[in-house]
Amino acid sequence: MYTKDAIRFSMNLAEQSVMRSIGTMKDAPLTFPTENGGCHPLWVLGHLTVVEGMTHQLLAGGENPAAEWGALFGPDTITTSDASHYPSFEEVSVRYAELRQKNLALLDSFSDADLDKPTPFQPKGLEEHFATYGSALLTLAVHQAMHRGQVTDAIRAAGRAGAVAVPVSAAA
Repeated sequence: MYTKDAIRFSMNLAEQSVMRSIGTMKDAPLTFPTENGGCHPLWVLGHLTVVEGMTHQLLAGGENPAAEWGALFGPDTITTSDASHYPSFEEVSVRYAELRQKNLALLDSFSDADLDKPTPFQPKGLEEHFATYGSALLTLAVHQAMHRGQVTDAIRAAGRAGAVAVPVSAAA
């Protein structure tokens, strides 16, 4: 397996996992994961979108294509159950998918040597995670896997625990 293949595999596996979980909450995207609040599925989806945009900015230059959502979905933002505070689930889903495809296209355009190139800037406190093109793309996968836990808790809080389970083969 080549480096690009490993990065693509990681990105796709994490995306499939978190997006399947988020999809189960499409009809209840503002469900908090705990009785004390937390990051509900719509916030997680929006946050992943903002980070996809930031990564695209790091790798392709220009502005973050999701920068206008930073105040809603950026780090340290406070979630709310008020739907009028957010764009629709569908709008966020579409923007996320567009940005993910752009980042995968960038990955496809890079050589292995490109993956070791330093990024032009790194988010404060995350310098190591976004130091190179390759580490920035791998961080997307790890970041998604981490946030899946919040979505899983929201699924359980909504009484949908069966939707969390990963299918296991009877032969296993």
